[in-house]
Amino acid sequence: MIDKATKAAQGVFTWLDSRLHIAELWEHTAGHHIPKKSASWFYVFGSLTLLCLVIQLITGTLLAFAYVPSGAEAYTTLQYLTFEQPLGWILRGIHYWGSNFMVAIMLIHMTQVYLFGAYKYPRELTWVSGVLLLVITLGLAFTGQVMRFDEDAYWGIGIGAAIAGRSPGIGEQVVQLMLGGPIIGAETLSRFFSLHVFILPGSILAVIALHLRLVLSKGINEYPEPGVLVNRETYDAHYANILKKDGMPFAPYGIWKDLVAGGIVLMAIVVCALVLGPKGPFGPPDPTQIDANPRPDFYFMWIFAIAALMPDYMETVALLIGPPIGIALLIILPFINNTGEKHWSRRPVALLAVVSLVLSLGLLTWYGITSPWSPDMTGWRSAITPKQFLEHRSPLELQGAIVIQQKQCRNCHAIDGIGSQRGPDLAAVGTRLTAPQLTRQVIQGGGNMPAYGKNLTPYEIDAVVAYMVSLRPNGVPPARDSTLPAVPPSTRQAEKNQASAEGQHGKEG
Repeated sequence: MIDKATKAAQGVFTWLDSRLHIAELWEHTAGHHIPKKSASWFYVFGSLTLLCLVIQLITGTLLAFAYVPSGAEAYTTLQYLTFEQPLGWILRGIHYWGSNFMVAIMLIHMTQVYLFGAYKYPRELTWVSGVLLLVITLGLAFTGQVMRFDEDAYWGIGIGAAIAGRSPGIGEQVVQLMLGGPIIGAETLSRFFSLHVFILPGSILAVIALHLRLVLSKGINEYPEPGVLVNRETYDAHYANILKKDGMPFAPYGIWKDLVAGGIVLMAIVVCALVLGPKGPFGPPDPTQIDANPRPDFYFMWIFAIAALMPDYMETVALLIGPPIGIALLIILPFINNTGEKHWSRRPVALLAVVSLVLSLGLLTWYGITSPWSPDMTGWRSAITPKQFLEHRSPLELQGAIVIQQKQCRNCHAIDGIGSQRGPDLAAVGTRLTAPQLTRQVIQGGGNMPAYGKNLTPYEIDAVVAYMVSLRPNGVPPARDSTLPAVPPSTRQAEKNQASAEGQHGKEG
């Protein structure tokens, strides 16, 4: 019975194979030969990016069944999916974290390809298609953030429109095309929905087809060896010799590390969705909400930081000119440097470029996440005052602590690291500024600090200054006016004793 079933199955497969060429298709795709050393953990990031894309396509399709791309309904839809729809929050969480993982893994993949010299001959177009995939992926990430249509999305669109509006000569037309009008409205969301659901996914699938075709036709880059140079005249024969001597089919022999890494990434996405949940929706997209504190997703935090830290005259260069130039350099890279050494240890300039870029973007991203320039609008009620900064204070000083809390000073100032980082920490302010200087700063403002002379009564100002003067480590004297001559402590004590003695003598007389 088993033999008959086996023969029947073989007959069916033979019939299908004679028409669909399944065996030949397998041999030229999953079964294509790769260098044995390329079956490495360093080479799993491409397949992991593809896995994340599949997750995004599946979860995005399921979310589209409930999502209403309307300016009046989108925010309500997200609230329904998050709080009412069974398993809606986990579906949103997987979609959100899948997006984060996809961008991060693709960036790692591009970095690995660059360091391994895989953009060199004959894989120039493989690299170019990878750069296009990175750009489209970032476009999907941005338009996906807009789909939340909360305060983050609203201000994100506004910033994107402001950047696009600086395009010389065509800025107004670009903004009209982007927003569907002069302002952010219902048509804006419809356009971004079309981009996110139809245009960009279709584009990325088309470019992935080209990318995979190039990978299969030009082969997977061999593991680079120091001293082995790429030469156009000899490389094709050299690669063919590697496959002949040390090649193996990708499936089933070289795929297992990709499968293990894929399982780990899939588990990590699900765990993040279960533990951390989806992002948002935050406040509704209301431009009159003055305490909105919008933040982009992590992959755009560096742009957020640049926009905040760059001087005004550099913004156009940094935001509008810089990224296109960077993308153009990535595209032309394999055409100006496609031979020679591949190993990173023999390419110090390439290694230095990667380290510099990672450190720069990492630092900007950290500043964007912490946002030390932005006030924490809830700091006045969420940032506690440490106990040691309240003990042994006079009634006037304690009243000053209350004023600092109630007047929302903690939205900008921390005390011993607790509170916002926009302004300087007040933990030791009494050692830096004198009472007159503090009074002047509170009344007149200065730097990024507004003036509070019209918002505080004279008594409140006295209380605040008295409290801030007391904020200094034990045993450290308060700040003194540098224009006055310094008096040693022993001299000051002697003068006090003499004055006390003279006063007592006067009373006796």
